[in-house]
Amino acid sequence: MEISSPILLSLIAPCMNEAENVAAFQAEALREFSGVPFEIIFVDDGSQDDTLAQLHRLYEEKACPIQIVSFSRNFGKEAAMLAGMRVARGELLSIVDADLQQPLSVVKEMVRLLQKDSLCDCVAAYQERRDEGALQRGLKSTFYRVINRFSEVDFVANASDFRTFRRPVAEALLSMAETHRFSKGLFSWVGFPTQYIPYTARTREHGQTKWSLPKLFRYAWEGILSFSTIPIKMAIYLGLVCAAFSMGYLLVVLVQKLAFSIDVPGYATIVCLVLFLGGLQLFFLGILGEYIGRIYIQVKRRPPYIVREHLTSPEPLEKEGSPDAVEK
Repeated sequence: MEISSPILLSLIAPCMNEAENVAAFQAEALREFSGVPFEIIFVDDGSQDDTLAQLHRLYEEKACPIQIVSFSRNFGKEAAMLAGMRVARGELLSIVDADLQQPLSVVKEMVRLLQKDSLCDCVAAYQERRDEGALQRGLKSTFYRVINRFSEVDFVANASDFRTFRRPVAEALLSMAETHRFSKGLFSWVGFPTQYIPYTARTREHGQTKWSLPKLFRYAWEGILSFSTIPIKMAIYLGLVCAAFSMGYLLVVLVQKLAFSIDVPGYATIVCLVLFLGGLQLFFLGILGEYIGRIYIQVKRRPPYIVREHLTSPEPLEKEGSPDAVEK
């Protein structure tokens, strides 16, 4: 679907307790995109601080076109990104965190690259250097190796949702009615030509990060289940291996009993085997339950989020600048 809009760029900024950052985010956007027709879409994901009040103040100031999408509760960043894409009016869409750790100067470079190369539909940023411990780096590296080995799409290491893309990419993403969304994989699955550029994340000045090690584990698990059926197939492979070992052990017992009249102690062996195989069965029943649970949630067709309030600034009557106004 083509959109005729005077807005070139829609900045989609999910917000969760970012009261101290949203004004600075708008100020930086006004500096970086002076003369460029853009809008900011703040998606308030159930913030518990004064984020929504600060967004209302920015909306009343009318310094630039702003949309505010406020959820009835916290639905997660994936839902916030989806909501932002649904209401975006720009020819280009950019997903960027409201905490200012992702510089808007990088978004400006993304826009420049898209304007320069008409064959490129998406520009994604990845962190060359990450300020994190060796354990976290090792876990992330393991995640990318595992998911790239077993998934049907390729995941670029350290590439996040920080990216700018054309409207056909957004339309493709919006056409997917998945309840459990894993945008990092969905961007790879739609298959549009994508260029990756490095960036250095800033230090957060206000607020606290929303990511913890348990949340990263859940996020990684969500990605594996969303783009691979290998966890279920592992049950088949391990079952065959266990059956092969069982047959081998049975032959050993028969030879010992029939050929050498050796009594084979059975109690400890049986208990260990029962516990081992029972644990494997429960483990794979849990994996199967994860997939069935996703089917159950999907067929109920609940909306991915509920909007409590949606405020929209009118589009500018004329473009404030040419679509090529981004500085070279």
